[in-house]
Amino acid sequence: MEVDIPKQPEHNTVNPVLEPQKPPVLKKFPGAKENAKSNMMMVAVAFLVVGLGVATGWFLSGTKAGTSSNSSEKTSQSGETAKKSDANEEGQLDEAVKYQDAEGKLVEGGIKGEGTHHIERDNNPSRFVYLTSTAIDLDKYIDKKVQIWGETISSVNAPWLMDVVKIKITE
Repeated sequence: MEVDIPKQPEHNTVNPVLEPQKPPVLKKFPGAKENAKSNMMMVAVAFLVVGLGVATGWFLSGTKAGTSSNSSEKTSQSGETAKKSDANEEGQLDEAVKYQDAEGKLVEGGIKGEGTHHIERDNNPSRFVYLTSTAIDLDKYIDKKVQIWGETISSVNAPWLMDVVKIKITE
C-alpha cells in the first residue's frame, strides 16, 4: 500500500497562514448624504444661536448704534454727566459712597513711595494728606488751594492716604 505524499514545490516558499479577516476600524456611516444635510443644519443653527446671543447682549447693554461706550464723559438717565470737568472743578461723587474731604495747598510728591501728591494743611507734616488718583490728573492743580474728596486707603508711611475722586479749586 502506497501512501500519497503531496509533492513539495521545487522552490522553497512558505505557505501563508490564512488568518480570519478583521473588520475595518473605520466604517462608513449609513446614509452619509443625510448626515451631510444634518451637519449643515447644525452649523446654521449654531450661527443663529450666536447671532441671537450677540443681538440680545447689544439690546440689553442699551448701546445705540454710532455711540461709543468708552467715552470719558457719559450721560446718565437723569441727564447728569458722570465725569464733571470745568476750569475750577473735576470729578463727581457717587451718592452711595461716603467720602472724606480735605482742603489745602496741593503739592507734588508723596512720602516713601506712597501717593503722587499731597495736601499741605497748617504747614504741619503730620497733618498732610497724601494723594493718589486714577480718575483725575492732579498735576493740573499743583500749587493751588483746593478741596478734595476721596476714599481713605491703607498705607504704611503716610499718616493719611487718599484716592481722590473729585477736586475743586477754592482760591
